[in-house]
Amino acid sequence: MATLRRQFGKKLRAIRKSRSMTQEQFSELLDISIDFLSLIERGLNAPSFESIESFSITLGIPVKDFFDF
Repeated sequence: MATLRRQFGKKLRAIRKSRSMTQEQFSELLDISIDFLSLIERGLNAPSFESIESFSITLGIPVKDFFDF
């Protein structure tokens, strides 16, 4: 399971960087704390299904894209 968290975190970081956003800007856009975003990107924490759905809507990308490793 930890591997999936790390892969998800790397993917989220790649999406953030592709949009040339800082963690602060990205966390504000996603309506989460910078600390939580950092934990997700490092694979130390995982967002809920509801959060992933919210990220998808906010970023305008399908949920499956977060899991396209």
